[in-house]
Amino acid sequence: MAAYLIVMREGAVQDEDAYNTYVKMNQDNPPKAVIKPLVAYGAVDGLEGEAPDGVVMLEFDSVEAARAWYESPEYQAALPHRIKCGDWRAFIVDGAVNLP
Repeated sequence: MAAYLIVMREGAVQDEDAYNTYVKMNQDNPPKAVIKPLVAYGAVDGLEGEAPDGVVMLEFDSVEAARAWYESPEYQAALPHRIKCGDWRAFIVDGAVNLP
């Protein structure tokens, strides 16, 4: 079952150098996982509550694949630079539909 890793930036980038380092590290070390980017910083139209400044949504084959990518040494090396440049929330959503 597909899973979605969603990252939301709560405000503007606060440290451009850290952000640029994060982006470059990800470009220089492409993921070994199969990732389908669905959303990457498109316009956000808030409907309830305050809208985030930026959103990325990546599709993975499973929750386990999403977590393995997030926890990979390559991504963990880049992650401190993202965290340093702004206020973020990140989470994995299981794509299973459990309707009655």
